[in-house]
Amino acid sequence: MTVNLYHDDLPDGLDLGNSVAIDTETMGLKLTRDRLCLVQLSCGDGNAHLVQISAKPKPCPNLKALLASSDIAKIFHFGRFDLAVLMRDIGEINGHIFCTKIASKLARTYTDRHGLSELVRELLNIDMSKQQQSSDWGRSTLSEAQLNYAASDVLYLHQISDQLTQMLVRLERLDLAEACFAFLHHRVQLDLAGFDDDIFHH
Repeated sequence: MTVNLYHDDLPDGLDLGNSVAIDTETMGLKLTRDRLCLVQLSCGDGNAHLVQISAKPKPCPNLKALLASSDIAKIFHFGRFDLAVLMRDIGEINGHIFCTKIASKLARTYTDRHGLSELVRELLNIDMSKQQQSSDWGRSTLSEAQLNYAASDVLYLHQISDQLTQMLVRLERLDLAEACFAFLHHRVQLDLAGFDDDIFHH
């Protein structure tokens, strides 16, 4: 595994192919309060590219262009939050979306455990450490442990999405999953507008 750290943008000329796994680290989980600190990306080749976002954000045209490209598919785990943060702070997101948490909830109905570490353990037989999950991502210098943790959040998403897709096809639920993925953009707009409760609830 190679972890590449950049500051405020991806380097010019970096080619991540036509499918990229994406995750974010923030100062918390409140969209109205907590800033974006780190964006992690991987094209599924075992390497991770991490973009540290300054407290006073600078333009990041290369990252913005990647997110906006309709030709590049994006894989997330709990895409609802990552999409909201990225749309709020970086820009428009286009291209096919796949969320492994949604896919897991539709395919793995035999369990209520749909966290990324659980998926990696069951589907890939790999144990992930979540020790740095609640650490301070706003530090100017991130520790090696933080960088490795952040990288692990994107390194396995391509493999996980492939296996979950096979399960969804077998269960004849892929069309339903795709409809949920497509709706994520609308769900995110609701979150950004302050409607973070379930408006479909009675």
